[in-house]
Amino acid sequence: MRICSFLPSATEIVYALELGENLVGVTHECDYPPEATNKPRIIASVINPESITSYEIDKAVSENYKTGKSTYIVEEEMLRIANPDIIITQGLCDVCAVSGNQVTEAVKVLGKTPEIISLEPNTLDEILNTILIVGEATQRRERAKDLVDKLKSRIESIKSLLREEKDRPRVFPIEWLDPPYVAGHWAPEMVEIAGGDCGLGKVGKPSFKVSWDEVFDFAPQVLILMPCGFNIERTLREVEVLISNEYWHRLPAVRKGHVYLVDANSYFSRPGPRIVDGLEIMARILHPELCTFEIPPDSVLNLRNYMHLEAFLG
Repeated sequence: MRICSFLPSATEIVYALELGENLVGVTHECDYPPEATNKPRIIASVINPESITSYEIDKAVSENYKTGKSTYIVEEEMLRIANPDIIITQGLCDVCAVSGNQVTEAVKVLGKTPEIISLEPNTLDEILNTILIVGEATQRRERAKDLVDKLKSRIESIKSLLREEKDRPRVFPIEWLDPPYVAGHWAPEMVEIAGGDCGLGKVGKPSFKVSWDEVFDFAPQVLILMPCGFNIERTLREVEVLISNEYWHRLPAVRKGHVYLVDANSYFSRPGPRIVDGLEIMARILHPELCTFEIPPDSVLNLRNYMHLEAFLG
């Protein structure tokens, strides 16, 4: 069985199901587990997010989308060499990954029709269900069920801890910095389970652009910076665009020092097994006195503490 994964989250699922040896092709973004970086890269991007700003990325992606151009390239010769029996792709967001139509067109170079699995999760339950879908398609049904049961148990533990919590701070999960987007799909649900109020977001719906007037009116008590595909270091390079905004220092979250940067690329943007780590991270941010469980090291940073340290070091 030869598998190509056109999604970083699917690559994580494949490895979690102990199918790493069957993986014959990945994308340029597949970096977890680390051994995935050694696999042949079938998908590349026409945009280098490391060399341009959030505003420039948003503009380039939007222009491509309006003109019907893809942000991604399928390396057809690499695909032909990989010769997969199964391709795992997505139908959730043409902005975030190669589209299903593009995949259908690209597989014509194979001279055969591999099984194409399109994953489209919008909620936590649907994310868990994608693991079962991949498990069914790859003869790893029991392994997938066991993994999902363990992830569900961790989610239920958080729900149990916070179900009766009355103090539910208003949370603005920021999925893009410039322009600002409120995180969508599973992120608002994560906020609610973690004991917060995601008044701007819509559970199970895509992220969407918001104005700073709307953010100011919502008066968030906690800001969680989780730009799609960014880690903490990448986000830090652009916090100035937030700090220079006229509303920034008037927000309750900023005044109280409750602005947190998270490793979105690892724990929030990707609908795979580590999304439950993201839920635990969020619960620790919102209710550290109740949620004392361990979270991945270097997965969250308080912006005020960081800036104080930077000022002290000069």
